Amino acid sequence: MTATDPLDDLQIDLTDHAARSREERPATTAPASGAAPVPRQRSMLRSVALPSEHGGWGLTGEPIVLGLLLAPSLAGLLVGLAGMIAFMARTPVSLVLVDGFRHRDLERTRLARRVAAIEISALVVLVAGATALAGPGFWWPVAIAAPLVSVQLWFDRRSRSRRLLPELAGAVGITSLVAAITLAGGGDTAVAVGAWAILAARALTSIPFVKSLVMKLHGKSTAQWTLITWDVVAVAIVVTAAWLEPTLTAGAGAVVAVVALQRLTTLRPPPRPTVTGIRQTFMGLAVVVATWLGVLMGGA
Repeated sequence: MTATDPLDDLQIDLTDHAARSREERPATTAPASGAAPVPRQRSMLRSVALPSEHGGWGLTGEPIVLGLLLAPSLAGLLVGLAGMIAFMARTPVSLVLVDGFRHRDLERTRLARRVAAIEISALVVLVAGATALAGPGFWWPVAIAAPLVSVQLWFDRRSRSRRLLPELAGAVGITSLVAAITLAGGGDTAVAVGAWAILAARALTSIPFVKSLVMKLHGKSTAQWTLITWDVVAVAIVVTAAWLEPTLTAGAGAVVAVVALQRLTTLRPPPRPTVTGIRQTFMGLAVVVATWLGVLMGGA
């Protein structure tokens, strides 16, 4: 279940080596005009402050959008903003953890500590604001998901964040936002938990599938039984969710459609990563819209 692409680990090692090399080089002399050599500084700030996982933005945005569609509220909006900042804060926090694990204090480490402090401070303010508006009762889905996020951070600290287990754990953890946002807006508990299950299932089928496409592009293969297993798990989750809360039937059907479409695309050569990313974005939006419309019409 924790199969990994060796190229991911190689990329992490090269990134660490590049960071050490930048630290060891003497500072660049400013030109005679006095202009500061800012491009490298901006590049380091961007690498420290912004997540490099393009798919992570979508996986974080989907539960926020769905939660606000199901039960719009100011408290829910604050929870969503807190979730997005938490996603962004993972990058500097992970860098601090990795460098601490390897007993080094680089220029990027110090910058990451400052960025993490700012983002965590903003996170605390948003959490306090949401709690003041809606009370603390809606945070229990996030509390349940916290151990999953801890698993991801444990792998982050050891530069093994690209393995399947931490990616799945982190995705299921972040999708708990839909339940918290729905509850913060006064939504039904069954709908909130069911929506979490729908989005978690979407992640459980899509992440292994996307990783298999990337491996295929690098001339490697993935055992088909592992992909089929995750597809079966995802379908079982959404079927159970729809059985317990019938208004989620449309969302469950959308996840089943995603599974079917992914299976069909394996009959063709793997597309470029950009194409795969665009397809996954549209699939995620389709699941969000289908789930929302199903609940909207079912509750009418």
